[in-house]
Amino acid sequence: MKKLINDPDHVVRESLEGFAAAHPDLVRVSFDPTYVVRADGVPDGRVGVLSGGGSGHEPMHNGFVGRGMLDAACPGEVFTSPTPDQMLAATQAVDAGAGVLHLVKNYTGDVMNFEMAEEMGEGEGIDVRSVLIDDDVAVEDSTYTAGRRGVGGTVLIEKLCGAAADAGHTLDEIADLARACNDEVRSMGMALTSCTVPSAGEPTFDLGENEIEIGIGIHGEPGRDRIPLESADEIVERLMEPILSDLPFKEGDDVLLFVNGMGATPIMELYLCYRKALQLAEAHGLTVVRNLVGPYITSLEMAGLSITILRMNERRTALWDAPVHTPGLRWGR
Repeated sequence: MKKLINDPDHVVRESLEGFAAAHPDLVRVSFDPTYVVRADGVPDGRVGVLSGGGSGHEPMHNGFVGRGMLDAACPGEVFTSPTPDQMLAATQAVDAGAGVLHLVKNYTGDVMNFEMAEEMGEGEGIDVRSVLIDDDVAVEDSTYTAGRRGVGGTVLIEKLCGAAADAGHTLDEIADLARACNDEVRSMGMALTSCTVPSAGEPTFDLGENEIEIGIGIHGEPGRDRIPLESADEIVERLMEPILSDLPFKEGDDVLLFVNGMGATPIMELYLCYRKALQLAEAHGLTVVRNLVGPYITSLEMAGLSITILRMNERRTALWDAPVHTPGLRWGR
């Protein structure tokens, strides 16, 4: 294993120390318990938006804390759910009197711990709502989940909900937005290589020199098929077909097309794959009105990509275009 680390047990702490030092204008990091919050806080009377999960998927979630997106994020150890006390402390930190929304990826540990944190928050007099994100069409159950996994759609929903909160929408309205978007977003990924969790010191799974995994999870969970390496266009076709057929998207839909790198895939290759995904979307009668290309929800140094399509409408497009200023995503003023 070759990694730029010191002690494997201190990777998350030391990374967060560097993250806080690099972005003091945007975020503040607490270490007892561990959570990340906006440096400028949540304005009085505004809904707080919080998410979290295991580390190793950066910039998600810590990198999306800031204006127009998340108000707080709870990082667990690598590929490990954060604890309820982290989530409760973060919830308290972003409670400005209008309630707090928890955006929860569908992984067993995340679901259980966020449920406990929601109950504890309500015990403290905070109005807490949770929305489960489960956009992965690859498998119904996996090593980490009961039901579909929460993957690339999480980034898009965090952006839209953060913009809605900044626009002054109520907790019910933002929770309804998150649920509606989750109903209309689909994702699927693939891996060219495995990744190595620092504390394990060896690859999470084995892939032959000429093998790829279709439908992989962001923790290295098994996918649908292990097949010989194909061309980029053929791989994109394998990912797009189940996405397009699952919702199903229909001719005339406006959509956002998100091609995400898993950590080690060069941006050149992501744009090459976006080209084919766009062609297939247009051939399906879809109009791609917005896009996102880059490594936004990663799996350490895994090589591969995921594709996400979200059905758009006028409201969602306006929320997507609203200014965002975070370490990992920013546009507008």
